[in-house]
Amino acid sequence: MLSESEESQPVGPPEFDPFSSTFFNDPYPLYRRLRDEAPVYFSEQYGFWALSRYEDVVAATRDWETYSSTKGVDLVMLRSGETPPPSMIMMDPPEHHRMRLLVSKIFSPHAIGELEPMVREVIGSVLDDLTDRKDFDAVGDFAGPFPVEIISRMLGIPVEDRQRIRHWADSFLHREVGATEYGDQALRSMLEFATYLYELVTEKRQRPADDMLSRLCSAEVAREDGVTTALDDVEITGFAMLLAAAGAETVTKLVANAIVLFARNPAEWQKVLTDKDRLPAAVEEILRYWPPSQYQGRFSMRERTFCDTTIPAGQPILLLTGAATRDERAFADPDRFNVDRKPGLAIGFGHGIHTCLGAALARMESRIAIEEWARRWPRFAIDEGGLRRVEMANVAGFSSVPVAVGV
Repeated sequence: MLSESEESQPVGPPEFDPFSSTFFNDPYPLYRRLRDEAPVYFSEQYGFWALSRYEDVVAATRDWETYSSTKGVDLVMLRSGETPPPSMIMMDPPEHHRMRLLVSKIFSPHAIGELEPMVREVIGSVLDDLTDRKDFDAVGDFAGPFPVEIISRMLGIPVEDRQRIRHWADSFLHREVGATEYGDQALRSMLEFATYLYELVTEKRQRPADDMLSRLCSAEVAREDGVTTALDDVEITGFAMLLAAAGAETVTKLVANAIVLFARNPAEWQKVLTDKDRLPAAVEEILRYWPPSQYQGRFSMRERTFCDTTIPAGQPILLLTGAATRDERAFADPDRFNVDRKPGLAIGFGHGIHTCLGAALARMESRIAIEEWARRWPRFAIDEGGLRRVEMANVAGFSSVPVAVGV
């Protein structure tokens, strides 16, 4: 069983290793020590700094001029010193603002609201295929397949290729315990994913359709010199990789987390069963309690002081969202899962200029997924011994959640 028990901690200062099994499986006791003992943490082993308190993480996330995204968003990228591939998530203003404007209308609240019938149809279809089964894997059979189906429809990916997207994303995000560089399989998957999308983009230029990739092919952006030009195929491929991977991974982890949390907290599940109007707040609490994105990587462009400690310029920084959302300085009784918690400033989907572009879509997908699950299976149980967590760079959640329904 994966627990968050109050086990005795080792003597000495806390040591945070984002390549360790502790990070992959249960970092929360360590996060507590970081917040209390080393809120501005420096890793001698890997040469990075980390902020863990809510107030500090929020402040740093807002300060893009000090904490740049252009050097990468995970520790492997930040430590490499190499220029990352072109992607909106690894840009600062003004380039980031110009690129974000291209797709922001697609993800506006109004546009997302119009997608609800499609989202509900996809989720319902996946669940309907499970109605004759008494047990299955809530990740492999449900939370994994439907999010990538939704984002793939939006992008215009052919139906026969949609689940390949999920497996590519899983593979290139995977990290072996202790591995500080990308593995060969991760690099192969990244290349295959990029090659597939690049070829698809070239097809969309020749034969456009009513989808996001086709619209990006005809979009124009104002460059730094003021000249307005179309996006090239590499830029569109970067957009597509970001949207496809984020759209698949985040919701998969959030929904699987929900199923485990509700199984472990039956009183909170009963609240949702009796009043589905609690679902939006429940999604926010799941996102706070177990955020799928555990940290955001940045690079310091100038020195800044937190808690009487100065972080120098030219340093990799990890903003520990997973620690910040359990900070007792910001949340009462933070280690309690409570769907009636009053809403506050949510940072589970990022904050500041890099707030997740698809946050509204992810929230809607998660709300509908829990609602449709509750309608079919108000009673279910998880196999605690069969739970498996992913081992990924900065994405956390379950790779397997065995469930028995109708029990």
